[in-house]
Amino acid sequence: MTEATEPDPGDERQDDPGDHAGGPLIARGGKVDRDALFAFYASGEDGDAETQARVRFQLSRDLQKRLDRYLVDKVPFMSRTTLQRLIAEQAVTVNGRVAKASTRLRRGDLVETTLPPPPSNEIPPEELPLDVLHEDQDLIVINKQPDIIVHPARGRRSGTLINALSWHFQNRTSGGLSSVGEEHCRPGVVHRLDRHTSGVMVAAKSDTAHWRLGRQFEQRQTSKRYLAVVHGELTPWADRIDHPLGSHPTVRERYAVRYDEQAKDALTIYRVREAYEGYTLVELELHTGRTHQIRVHLAYLGFPIVGDDVYGGRRLVEGDLAEGLGSEPLIGRQALHATTLGFTHPASGQPVRYTAPLRSDMARLVELLRTHRMVRRVDAPGSTIDLEEVL
Repeated sequence: MTEATEPDPGDERQDDPGDHAGGPLIARGGKVDRDALFAFYASGEDGDAETQARVRFQLSRDLQKRLDRYLVDKVPFMSRTTLQRLIAEQAVTVNGRVAKASTRLRRGDLVETTLPPPPSNEIPPEELPLDVLHEDQDLIVINKQPDIIVHPARGRRSGTLINALSWHFQNRTSGGLSSVGEEHCRPGVVHRLDRHTSGVMVAAKSDTAHWRLGRQFEQRQTSKRYLAVVHGELTPWADRIDHPLGSHPTVRERYAVRYDEQAKDALTIYRVREAYEGYTLVELELHTGRTHQIRVHLAYLGFPIVGDDVYGGRRLVEGDLAEGLGSEPLIGRQALHATTLGFTHPASGQPVRYTAPLRSDMARLVELLRTHRMVRRVDAPGSTIDLEEVL
């Protein structure tokens, strides 16, 4: 959360910058800094964090101004129509209550809002592989392939999942991604997966669906299960990993367990599904969505994910699992797959659940472990993933 107080005329002090990793979101004069907001969202291009940028304004004088007009002053790079849509989707509160665009603001009022990314460039559609699990007029659910980032960022405008979705809507189905975030080349993006993590993702096709889905992710009302293959024989069979996470103190673009003011709470529950000699297949349930959360938590316990060389894992060739299998590369990325995703459908209000089968590289890894290293199946209490369905 970034805070600012409505300044008195002539007030030249620097507003409280807050603690966002992308830098202060509030510039001098109490206006949202477009470049800082851009950097905040761009910094998460390779992560699965679901945190949205939020700002807070405390009025120090009686303006007698409508809420929508006030926000136009504070967020000058967004149109009044866009800001009115934010208000209509209940992304703006005044004194903790949902407000209307016509709400008159007075001295002491506290205005809080979630902001989408700021303007940038258009996204060129590209014909790229896309594995669609479900699509309707409100959303699209896909089984993301590894080695693809979700949306353009840091000068990269092609080869992303958003490029693929743009082509898909133009050439195969109809509709398009929501306009929320389109100015930053991330329309429809409700949540993310790491570049090398595969599995189920949902994107919004309408603005209403976007805000309703985004609220579910932010308020932890979704159900997310992953499968990972880790180095070592993980015990006990099930446990909580409840360690706060933050940016790594010395290595850029890495994260670490830390206990200071820079850390955010992070909770992962793991359940062992199959035990092998030297390896474990583990089911993971996310209760928070911090960047690299699963990878850092497992590495912290001493069981890094196979292939995750950023956090201590090793890339394998087939011969690492059994003699006579040769030197064919087995998996060249972290063996982590977002297997199931459950949420309330933003239009029907009904609970839905989608399952993404393992990608071929990870499925091959599990197949060889079962054949050459199998110890036992565990199915720890609380497990929900049907292994035969995803394999």
